Amino acid sequence: MRLLPLASGGPRRGSPRHLPSCSPALLLLLCGCLGVSRVAAADSRRPNVVLLLADDQDEVLGGMTPLKKTKALIGEMGMTFSSAYVPSALCCPSRASILTGKYPHNHHVVNNTLEGNCSSKSWQKIEEPNTFPAILRSVCGYQTFFAGKYLNEYGAPDAGGLAHVPLGWSYWYALEKNSKYYNYTLSINGKARKHGENYSVDYLTDVLANVSLDFLDYKSNSEPFFMMISTPAPHSPWTAAPQYQNTFQNVFAPRNKNFNIHGTNKHWLIRQLLLAQSGWSPKQSVSRGPHHAVISEKNQRVASQFSLPIDKRQLYEFDIKVPLLVRGPGIKPNQTTKMLVANIDLGPTILDIAGYNLNKTQMDGMSFLPILKGASNLTWRSDVLVEYQGEGRNVTDPTCPSLSPGVSQCFPDCVCEDAYNNTYACVRTMSHLWNLQYCEFDDQEVFVEVYNLTADPHQINNIAKSIDPELLGKMNYRLMMLQSCSGPTCRTPGVFDPGREEGRMRS
Repeated sequence: MRLLPLASGGPRRGSPRHLPSCSPALLLLLCGCLGVSRVAAADSRRPNVVLLLADDQDEVLGGMTPLKKTKALIGEMGMTFSSAYVPSALCCPSRASILTGKYPHNHHVVNNTLEGNCSSKSWQKIEEPNTFPAILRSVCGYQTFFAGKYLNEYGAPDAGGLAHVPLGWSYWYALEKNSKYYNYTLSINGKARKHGENYSVDYLTDVLANVSLDFLDYKSNSEPFFMMISTPAPHSPWTAAPQYQNTFQNVFAPRNKNFNIHGTNKHWLIRQLLLAQSGWSPKQSVSRGPHHAVISEKNQRVASQFSLPIDKRQLYEFDIKVPLLVRGPGIKPNQTTKMLVANIDLGPTILDIAGYNLNKTQMDGMSFLPILKGASNLTWRSDVLVEYQGEGRNVTDPTCPSLSPGVSQCFPDCVCEDAYNNTYACVRTMSHLWNLQYCEFDDQEVFVEVYNLTADPHQINNIAKSIDPELLGKMNYRLMMLQSCSGPTCRTPGVFDPGREEGRMRS
């Protein structure tokens, strides 16, 4: 592994190569959106693949609205997936699903901590050797390049520090731990490099753009390449480049029907949330990017969907649905597909593009390459699993004695995003007749939430008590099966797959 020549003293070629914080040429947005581009290499029959991952990019609440260039360069020139999901809304489990092609119950990354297997020694030993980039490098002969945020605990001293370079990467430019834009440290092929707060040389989004373009200049032309560029943008701390500081001064978060309402028929963590508008009128001037919260100018109260604070740990569409844009040779322009995909499909799809036999993997996802090619009479899935293990301990927070035990990630006024029993699993179902979500909680209530998103796209009315019991039983059985699935068994027909009996629903 050689060290790439890096520009010193700022961007090369005479003028800054600044990129908007979320609109490089190719985009994967997850927690945000997924973007894959295939470029036929001039000297190889195997295509090159570029994957750009943006952090926490939103689909439901207008996060793609500012990205006009991205939509023009990728969406209008290729395919937009309107039904793309993550099996876990939280950052590290979701990133692990991208790399492994597995659901969280199979890669065992449950939260953003080392104890939760986020970049732990166990993850490094068991999962990293079997990620799709490792297969691309060791079996398919690809040059592999990574730049940006890897996993939230990457670089932790107890897990090898910044000297650890995961198997499978030819070129490695990884951010130490979580999102920052200034005053951060990169691991450059295993060696630490500190950055300060000088915009012209340190702003992370630009640094990632420049080292990525450097790779394209210095890469070998004898091998195909895979690039994964993982900008922290638009994740907090929401540090915009100077030229974009005032771009969206008058943009407001969408006031959807679930904005700042009390979720009375939802699990206990949502029921305990206080309405942010109590004693305060929401007159914010800044929309916080992809997040489903708007902070008051005095940072005293929060107004958001179901009065949640910031972060993404819930089962609802605003946390689990992400943008996915794809362009490349053989993909017809200006297409939109409703086919149900998830981030566990990225690895299988990219390996399929590279010509690898997917039967040799234990990945849970499916290749959506046939969709990109416009295959006719394609049999496709009708459901995906969404699962999350809540953080917290079964003790009462002394600063919030009125709340139930186990809350965590709490904000002022005891508004909490998580709890130890905010643990749930869902079947997200989409077919030509049904658009449903069925969820079960691992709590004392064994609480169930069911939504008909055709009639109730904002998931306000929990219909668990009014739905046809027979259909409820089928969804329960399907959920149990998916929670224990592995590899091929994760791709078995769902309740509403073609040929299956369609249930009846009362709402």
